[in-house]
Amino acid sequence: MFDPRIIGVGQSIYTRHPNDEQTILNLMKDAVLDALQDANLKHQEIDGLAIASFSITPDSAIDIAWRFGFSLNWLLQDTNGGSSAMNMLGHASRAIKTGDANNILILAGDATGLSGYAKIANSYNSATRDHLAPLGHGGPNGVYSLVTSRQMKKYNLKKSDYANLLISQRNWASKNPYAVYKKELTEEEYNNAPLVADPLCRYDCVPVVAGAYAIIISRNENERLERQVRIRAFEQSFNFENQEGDGTATGISTFKDKLFGTAKLVPVDIGVLSIYDDYPAIVLAQLNDLGIIKNEKFRDYLEGMQQQTQAVNTWGGMLSAGQPGGMAGGLNGIGEVVLQLQNRAGERQLNNVNFGIATGYGMTLYRHGGTVAATILEAI
Repeated sequence: MFDPRIIGVGQSIYTRHPNDEQTILNLMKDAVLDALQDANLKHQEIDGLAIASFSITPDSAIDIAWRFGFSLNWLLQDTNGGSSAMNMLGHASRAIKTGDANNILILAGDATGLSGYAKIANSYNSATRDHLAPLGHGGPNGVYSLVTSRQMKKYNLKKSDYANLLISQRNWASKNPYAVYKKELTEEEYNNAPLVADPLCRYDCVPVVAGAYAIIISRNENERLERQVRIRAFEQSFNFENQEGDGTATGISTFKDKLFGTAKLVPVDIGVLSIYDDYPAIVLAQLNDLGIIKNEKFRDYLEGMQQQTQAVNTWGGMLSAGQPGGMAGGLNGIGEVVLQLQNRAGERQLNNVNFGIATGYGMTLYRHGGTVAATILEAI
């Protein structure tokens, strides 16, 4: 059995307004070339490909392999939205362990444009198409406004409490050259922002961008790096409560103890967290399920956001850096943990980080997301 290493990361530009040259294939090409260079690999050394994208339709994974000139032993296409990146990481890791492939490129991205994304949102699945879209629900913003309202009531939160998370992530985004929003966000700006779907305001709703991200997982180490990154633990949950809950908990609650038990760690051991953040309420739900928020004291956690020793979304998260269709955003979170563990995060670099968590959450089945996954990564 081989012990997989994440040896390279790469990304394209992220942009709210792509030009004619910034097609999905060109954006993916940029991310792939960046990742190959980072991993010190040649094109022909890639023998596995995992891909997630809304925008490649009608093409599929094999079409992308052909267009990019990859001859492969292993191929995967994932369609699990915000959980796709984590799902692909899990499958790719097992493929490396069993020797099915030596170097697997994990690639995600989208360039749908706002109108294209609206079409996807209205026909995301049959439940959305048949029951939500006819109501003019406005896509996921309308659904997660209800989840946020439930969370506020359940944990005695005010709308203004969420500002702390958004401001913290925007401060990190100011140090990320790829982020689409870097300008300082103030509490006053947040509280006075126009509502999109009460109680969600403009800053609570993830901005859709065009872009692509790639990581490479391998049986070998990257000799250029002083610190290697491996998967210490990995867990997933699918449809954990059959959409019968209120959305304020995630499937992480079913595997948190196993995740930390496998890693032989406790929550305070984690130095950096990339938490899937299409909406602030979902970030808090995952942090609570992971045990990062103590005793369900959400407000105390948010009020101390700037002083937390466990940094959250040091790349700015999708809420400031942008969400390429939902799929690539989760991959960006994994890549950020890798960079932090390898001491390669530039201005964002934290001190003495040996363990990090990345999560993925997505696939709004009807009321809220149905898939979630988490991994603990370690530097060795």
